[in-house]
Amino acid sequence: MKLSVFYHNYQIGIVKFKSHIKLLDMKLILKILLTAIAVVVIAEFLPGVGIANYTSAIIVAIVLGLLRVTVKPLLIFFTLPITIITLGLFLLVINAFIIMLADYFVDGFSVSGFWVALLFSLLLSLFQSFLYSFLNEKNEK
Repeated sequence: MKLSVFYHNYQIGIVKFKSHIKLLDMKLILKILLTAIAVVVIAEFLPGVGIANYTSAIIVAIVLGLLRVTVKPLLIFFTLPITIITLGLFLLVINAFIIMLADYFVDGFSVSGFWVALLFSLLLSLFQSFLYSFLNEKNEK
């Protein structure tokens, strides 16, 4: 009797886990699409930034996500002394460098220079924080 209850609870746990994974996958896809929308909007209004089409914007969103996960932690680690000396302001330079790397890797995306990349990264961060705020779950007690 107790074994069947354990097995039933185990199955319920698996179903909850699978639905949680599906929810995470959906949030990741939504974040990529929202970032692509932000890239298109910023490229439309910011001179010096160009995007060829919506497919390029989605690719830029994916490449930026991959660069932020892989390259950015390494850059932060290796530039930690200068980041500490500048009280964290050097992180803006790292973000601009990540944008310029995305420009290098994606054919349909262009950034004209460092200062444009810096402004683009600032605006993209603001747009993302605004758009991602709609994805956060509300914990009601």
